[in-house]
Amino acid sequence: QVRLTESGGGLVQAGGSLRLSCATSGSVFLVDTMNWYRQAPGKQRELVATITRNGRTNYADSVKGRFTIFRDNAKTTMYLQMNSLSPEDTAVYYCNAVSAWSNQWGQGTRVTVSS
Repeated sequence: QVRLTESGGGLVQAGGSLRLSCATSGSVFLVDTMNWYRQAPGKQRELVATITRNGRTNYADSVKGRFTIFRDNAKTTMYLQMNSLSPEDTAVYYCNAVSAWSNQWGQGTRVTVSS
């Protein structure tokens, strides 16, 4: 079983930056895709960014050019670098790991962007 732990959320002013981390443990070698999702109050859960085991990335249109998803060399930690933040980015951000037989989620980390 893959276990995920997010960190790095907090309060930031508009225009600022945050880096979210997702630490992984367990059968990480079985993971095909890792994702960052976010959910704001009253809004649908949104897929923000994806990275596959071969390093390919994809982003939601709303964050392209501002957010970057990447993993460390050991592929044990996934990051989401968030720049040029706006109040519309305020949400709880979740780490997600997907394999053929598993779909695991972290506990979430809250990001609040003030105007």
